[in-house]
Amino acid sequence: MQAGCLHSQLMNPHEYPNRWHSRGRLPHFEGGEIFLQFVTFRLFDSIPPSKIRKWQLELESEETTDAQREIAIRIEKHLDRGYGNAFLKNRKVAEIVENSLLHWDGKKYKLFAWVIMPNHVYLLLRPKKGFALAEIMHSIKSFTANKANELLNRQGDFWQHESFDRFIRNHEHFMRVVGYIENNPVKAGLCLEPSEWRYSSAYYFQT
Repeated sequence: MQAGCLHSQLMNPHEYPNRWHSRGRLPHFEGGEIFLQFVTFRLFDSIPPSKIRKWQLELESEETTDAQREIAIRIEKHLDRGYGNAFLKNRKVAEIVENSLLHWDGKKYKLFAWVIMPNHVYLLLRPKKGFALAEIMHSIKSFTANKANELLNRQGDFWQHESFDRFIRNHEHFMRVVGYIENNPVKAGLCLEPSEWRYSSAYYFQT
């Protein structure tokens, strides 16, 4: 893992203003193969819309300078409550997602860490040359949504349309994010040790 983070130690994302953009509500940094990215994506019903609206109103009254990023942070903190149908608790659905992540590892991206929680997924990856992060996420989410809906005999949205991504600043940040990802099931009270959670890099790399 350590060698994989060296590229991001030498680069400052703010020196690449043309790579910042929005695919909706959230800002995204398209770093290509230069930067590692910490990505969060969640099920469509993982946060009540009323909760997000409440946060928006609170932040408007506080005149927060970066309200959308603050909402994304609040969403991340709220996810461990397991709100919604939590389809990823179904082992077969979780396997669909994990197999998809592993299938493209080494082809479209280098995957460093991941965890599949009941209603969201965390990834740490670096895109391969020629593959944009937006393209990677669209491919993963589209394929897994179709397969999961087929398995569950349902139709309609499966994932929330937008993902939340953050670039990795340096090696220390890299190690913190790996720990955050792999410790998420422990923090959520789902297991005692990271390596006990079946659908995670902590489990995968020990076997």
